[in-house]
Amino acid sequence: MRLNPEVCLTQVNWVYNMEYIRNTLDFYVPEPSVISLGKFDGLHLGHKYLIRELEKGKQEGYKSVVFTFDIPPRSLSENDCRVLSTNAEKEHIFEEAGMDYVIECPFTDELKQMEPYAFLKMLTERIRIRKIVAGTDFRFGSNRSGSPADLKMYEKEFGYQAVIVDKIQYMGEDISSTRIRKLVCEGRMEEANTLLGYPYFLNARVLHGNEIGRKLGFPTVNLLPPEHKILPPNGVYVSSVTLDGELYYGVSNIGCKPSIEGTYPVGVETHIFDFDSQIYDREIKVSFLSYLRPERKFNSLEELRRQIEADRETARCYCRGQSKEKK
Repeated sequence: MRLNPEVCLTQVNWVYNMEYIRNTLDFYVPEPSVISLGKFDGLHLGHKYLIRELEKGKQEGYKSVVFTFDIPPRSLSENDCRVLSTNAEKEHIFEEAGMDYVIECPFTDELKQMEPYAFLKMLTERIRIRKIVAGTDFRFGSNRSGSPADLKMYEKEFGYQAVIVDKIQYMGEDISSTRIRKLVCEGRMEEANTLLGYPYFLNARVLHGNEIGRKLGFPTVNLLPPEHKILPPNGVYVSSVTLDGELYYGVSNIGCKPSIEGTYPVGVETHIFDFDSQIYDREIKVSFLSYLRPERKFNSLEELRRQIEADRETARCYCRGQSKEKK
């Protein structure tokens, strides 16, 4: 299925009291439900076609359920140990998508070894499933031995309808979390954001910094990303910041502050345009819109100040251009 950007990039924000069930195997959904299962890393446009089927189920009077496993990063392969969205960020995304239930099930050895039939039996005993929505590449059960064909096979026995959704493509390639991870790691933010359907973001708490930016006339907020969160390459990015529902624009540096004496962990430092409030210990959302330049070491703080000024003006021009395109 080919992507229609005009349709998929439309975002609908509903207000729901979503129930997030985590850290337990004793999960139950008593209402008739439509359910989709998977990792949902990033909740990209491919996932949103699945979500659209859940929305159709809601219109038929079913509750919408997302089922995913809480898989510790140490249990994943080296290539998969970093994520586009943390569990906390997923919760926010699913709530915005209007889901009724999200079940983040512990990935125990018992579940890992469960055969596809046994897994479906367990699931249908705990959730009143009327529809299961899955992609053509969906796999489940021990050694990923279950497939969409198994979902169809057991429809009558377990009393649900299996809805299998084709993968969607953009520029001739499947949209997938793996593809988006690669784009983010290469700093190709516009393309990554197109496939996500929203700007790639980081949620984190504002930390106290050394206030060098403020001394240079460019106050910044400092964030330390979660350990397994994928970050774009070190460098400077046009960004946006969401705080208390308000949207601001700015410029962000990802890196280790090479122009400042001392050793620093990789962090995100953002100068927010036309904003000078103290927001220490507040949680904010920083979205990365476009790559500007690589991180570099400057010979003096004055040289750094001039470069920040230039970055700010470039970023402002970018944001003005984006605003005109949306009109």
